[in-house]
Amino acid sequence: MTTVWAGLATGAIYSLVAIGYNVVLLASGTFNFAHAQLLMVGTFLAYTGAVTLGLPAVPTVLLAAVGTAAIALIEERVAIRPLLGRSDAHGALITTVGAATILDGLAAAIWGRQPLTVPSGLPDRPLTLLGGAVRPVDLALIGLTLLLGVGLHLWTRHTLVGLASLASAEDRQAASARGINVRLLGVGAFVLAGAIAGAFGLLVGARTYAVFDLGHALALFGFVAIAIGGSGSQLGGLIGGFATGLIYAFAVRYIGAAYPQLVVFGVFLLILFLRPRGLFGAALERRV
Repeated sequence: MTTVWAGLATGAIYSLVAIGYNVVLLASGTFNFAHAQLLMVGTFLAYTGAVTLGLPAVPTVLLAAVGTAAIALIEERVAIRPLLGRSDAHGALITTVGAATILDGLAAAIWGRQPLTVPSGLPDRPLTLLGGAVRPVDLALIGLTLLLGVGLHLWTRHTLVGLASLASAEDRQAASARGINVRLLGVGAFVLAGAIAGAFGLLVGARTYAVFDLGHALALFGFVAIAIGGSGSQLGGLIGGFATGLIYAFAVRYIGAAYPQLVVFGVFLLILFLRPRGLFGAALERRV
């Protein structure tokens, strides 16, 4: 059971990345490749608040959330806004990759290249739960990620703003013609995704450390999670992230530490062959 807890805790981080991808994708139709880097920045801002400034946990979380949301807003204004309305559908993908590279470089220049320990404020002593050992920070990370994913799924499917986001992602021009402020939804999605990444920076950093290249691994496995669960499905991204973490943990234990990535991407390719839209993805129906 200890392996299960470890896999769920790691999978929660992958789920957070997949959820961030989907928040922006559902509202603006843009895939923000720099979201994993926003989560990385959140861990550094949490370190700054908790260690450099000596703030308690709640002000640290607020500092990281507001700071990361501001960075996400700048990214939207600089990397996405100038491309809106253009016919080139790949331009935004390229600019978000560029934003990810810039954030990596800035993090290394500001905080250095050495991993930094982020204190969570929770007890470090592992607990015995359901026959396995788990740290309190891992339990908090798993529980809060579950609440976030389910809450966003319900919000997307059962609120006017959530349904408007779905309509905007499907057809921006048609949504705008029906009175939906698609630009405001897109900006709000970037800010919300950034705030979520920053708010979880304290818990994520306590598990992974704050390190400038954290975004690379998180982006890769977050993409696997969203591909397994289904692009555009918050519930799918949540489950896909946890599934990826469990596959990784069991591969490390029973196959060896050198092979978990091969196993994860083997499962990823199998899912793509059997169900290209992901486990929870749905086919789009259009009248022609």
